[in-house]
Amino acid sequence: MSELDSSAPFRKLMATAASRRRVMAGGTVTLATFLGFSAPATATAAAVPGPRRAERALLGFAAVPASDADAVTVPAGYATQVLAPWGQPLRAGGPGWRPDGSGSAADQARQIGSHHGGLHFFPYDDGARGNRHGTLVVNHEAADAGLLHPSVRPPVREAHAKSLAAQGVSVVEVRESGDSWRIVDSPRNRRVTGTTPVVFSGPVGTSHPALRTGSAPRGTLGNSAHGVTPWGTYLSCEENVAGHFGTADRNWRPTRTQERYGLSASGHGHPRHSADPRFDLAATPNEPHRFGWIVEIDPHSPAAPPVKRTALGRFQHAGAYVGESGGRAVVIGGDDENGGYLYRFVSADTWRALRARGLSPLDFGTLYAARFEADGSGRWLPLTHGTGPLTAAHGWRDQADVVLRAREAADALGATPLDRPRQTAAAPAGGAFYCALADGPGGGSCGGAGRARTAGPRATNPYGHIVRWHEEAGDAFRWDVFALAGDPAHDAGVDLDGTGMSGSPKGLWFDPDGRLWISTGTSKRAQNKAECGHERLGNNALLVADPATGEIRRFLTGPRGAEITGVGSTPDGRTLFIAVQHPGERTDAWGAPSPDRPNAVSDWPDRDPSGRPRSATVVVRRADGGRVGGA
Repeated sequence: MSELDSSAPFRKLMATAASRRRVMAGGTVTLATFLGFSAPATATAAAVPGPRRAERALLGFAAVPASDADAVTVPAGYATQVLAPWGQPLRAGGPGWRPDGSGSAADQARQIGSHHGGLHFFPYDDGARGNRHGTLVVNHEAADAGLLHPSVRPPVREAHAKSLAAQGVSVVEVRESGDSWRIVDSPRNRRVTGTTPVVFSGPVGTSHPALRTGSAPRGTLGNSAHGVTPWGTYLSCEENVAGHFGTADRNWRPTRTQERYGLSASGHGHPRHSADPRFDLAATPNEPHRFGWIVEIDPHSPAAPPVKRTALGRFQHAGAYVGESGGRAVVIGGDDENGGYLYRFVSADTWRALRARGLSPLDFGTLYAARFEADGSGRWLPLTHGTGPLTAAHGWRDQADVVLRAREAADALGATPLDRPRQTAAAPAGGAFYCALADGPGGGSCGGAGRARTAGPRATNPYGHIVRWHEEAGDAFRWDVFALAGDPAHDAGVDLDGTGMSGSPKGLWFDPDGRLWISTGTSKRAQNKAECGHERLGNNALLVADPATGEIRRFLTGPRGAEITGVGSTPDGRTLFIAVQHPGERTDAWGAPSPDRPNAVSDWPDRDPSGRPRSATVVVRRADGGRVGGA
């Protein structure tokens, strides 16, 4: 048994571990240093993504410096191109981008959405053609009302409709032509928005009583990170959906579950409930149950409806790494809140066997939440009805109730609260797993209070870090801390120089060569601010790590106000696709856009004095045609 209660916040586990052994200076700061244990030799070897010659460095570029410029910067020898910016029509002849924001909701539903998030490139074949031609799928997490509309705001209902149309997912065929990539007219091109008809599958089916509202289910919202299945579909993660709901009914009071899921009468400042009773908590209390899921989209079947896979649980999905274990599908991702948990789903049979029987591997299996112990061990706790406290005697009706209230189920089992667990990734060829913990509440002007003061070896965690673990027999694992983000000038425990400093790691992705790409999302409250210890970290960035050595280098910096979110590549690794989200968003360092100056913070990428900043996908390639990031 652990010295601490097993559900103690991660920070307390780290503090207890650190008290046993003095942290040594130098080297990568890992939990092995804190705890005084050595990871098994097999685990260390597994973290290395296959053998490579010593003379060929995994990181083959000169790091770019931190920057506060309103630009995308990349290393010498690389070039960038903007692809699929917010507002570009899906097809030729479609409604064009209007720099003054005057396009309608109907226009927006036929254009690329806003706030680019997770993305993936699906090649059209396994040969050379697949490196030049395929389908690009991009998430759209939110819409900024100050940039979405013209200076004279439209009526509330029209504004609401346009916001719903700007979110969701874009699916477009893209092709390399000469020195650039472009969107191709194709029947595959489509938008999935906040009003698209959807279906539910798994323990909470479309007809489940918890989903009944008097109208058919529609829409996906808060589409943040993503995953890709072995059978070629795209998983879009719904996050931050609570802010879409509110009510003006003064008699409304949240239930325990609604409160646990962040629902409030204020709607986090979004007046959607005043435009649409669908989002009114008093009028339509079941509508929130329709959001907070992982949504499966078939990019090759434009007529197929998006499917919300409820066996994967309902929470703020901030990632959906999909892998295999003994042929079974495994999905791992975090619940992005202060005190959120790390979850794993394992299919009941091999995914091929389930699909051969006409069943989805994402509908049948076991959902788990992670518990971390101070001795470096860990265990996956099954969120299965009838197991432990998850029984009828304790108020749990069935498995549908468990996945609908996944957060409360994980609470009951004693999972370990973390500092905003975000995306997960696994090294190629069966290596270690990694999870980005974005940050914890910093207090004051640098961040608000969270549900719990959790995660990390710091008293507060304004920078975040990356946890690594190795799966063991059964449901056990061994874990450590791969890297602490931050600035050593403000935290002596950070073992990073100027080429690798960063804040708030959110996105993780391994390329086929085994480089770990780390995208950052420091909040608007802390970005570039000295009083928050971020004055040397610059704008949000994309970094690359060598998992074997722990070296981290900054590869790209983004424009002002932006986060760097999704990352993916063509199969040959010679074209990288990177999502730049909400450039020009208000920041405490740079100010706020206004109706008469929507580009006051940023005018990227158009550089149009009368326009507005636009989220976009950025294509990055080497001038010599080599593999991006390599030597």
